[in-house]
Amino acid sequence: MKILVLNAGSSTLKYQLFNVDGENYDVIAKGNAERIGRSASFVGIKYTDGSKKEVSVDLPDHDAAFKEVMKLLMDGVISDLNEIHAIGHRIVQGGSVFKNSVLVNDEVIEQIAELGTLAPLHNPAAVLVIRAVKKQLPDIPQVTVFDTAFHQTMPVEAYTYALPEEQRTKYKIRRYGAHGTSHKFVAEEAAKIIGKNTRIITCHIGSGASITAVKNGQCIDTSMGMTPLAGIVMDTRCGDIDPYIPLYMMKTQNLTPDQVNEIMNKQSGKFGLTGYSDSRDFEAAYNRGEEAVLDAMKCYIYSIAKYIGAYSVALGGVDAIVFTAGVGENSALIRKLVLERIACMGIELDEEKNQIRGEIVEITKPTSKIKAFVIPTNEELAIARDTVALTK
Repeated sequence: MKILVLNAGSSTLKYQLFNVDGENYDVIAKGNAERIGRSASFVGIKYTDGSKKEVSVDLPDHDAAFKEVMKLLMDGVISDLNEIHAIGHRIVQGGSVFKNSVLVNDEVIEQIAELGTLAPLHNPAAVLVIRAVKKQLPDIPQVTVFDTAFHQTMPVEAYTYALPEEQRTKYKIRRYGAHGTSHKFVAEEAAKIIGKNTRIITCHIGSGASITAVKNGQCIDTSMGMTPLAGIVMDTRCGDIDPYIPLYMMKTQNLTPDQVNEIMNKQSGKFGLTGYSDSRDFEAAYNRGEEAVLDAMKCYIYSIAKYIGAYSVALGGVDAIVFTAGVGENSALIRKLVLERIACMGIELDEEKNQIRGEIVEITKPTSKIKAFVIPTNEELAIARDTVALTK
């Protein structure tokens, strides 16, 4: 059985093709279409033997991008499009409508489109791809997997903002969270190690980042809010700030909402504090001792530690802390600084194990009161599993 997983962005389309045999999910090809709707667009593929292929081709829209991806897969990976059993899509925003992954139908497509106001860069693009698949492969079932679905178990006190009723009901303003597929995946992997009845704090730390409190497999709180702008300090996003600040900026500097949005989403965070947006450059500057970066690192680490501390209270104690995503999986320095900042919780870091990369590893000593793990995330695998479950 072959399952194709698609992840659409505003100008990109990433994909992975899985061969599924029982519990084994083997990636047989993966790649991306880049610069959709722009000049110098191309599609690429990486094969199981490590070889790659890249083709420069005009990609005016996501429909064209999907067609080109299918051409690449037909060129030596599959011999017939009917070999694909089903297609799974990553959807960023499911609002309060979608609490689980669902099979695609016309109503689902329209609902995802309506939720595009909450995820303007991703939901509209995903709708275009779903419709492209429906047009080109009408007989192949499609499944949508929502980043927000895992967070739908949050209690009312965690997702409610103290705003007037009209804002909360008519305009659907509430905490939705993000990265839910990743948080769910790594929390389940951690639970397999430490037991089913668990209190886990998952730290998805990449360019965008969020912290989630998971109790017995269910999300009870998460740091991102109505949008992915809230929460900890990120690469270019400011994270939590006084909500009056955007109004102050507009009033005192004659800025438009779009200009303020640009500042908070793309010019803030570590980039706003130091000029470094790439975490690797940021860490290199920290190791060189650049003063601005030393201070920014304190802000960054403190924002992560503060959420871990808050969620330890929300959970009524912590059994494990999990680090995942680009920075969480690959930066021994960030993990070390975070765990040192919360050492008062009885955490003892194993310096040697903290250097291991690319695999599941416990990075705390046996005497540590709370376990800490590095668990590589695999959102595509999680999407493929849900797709199989709904299309058997």
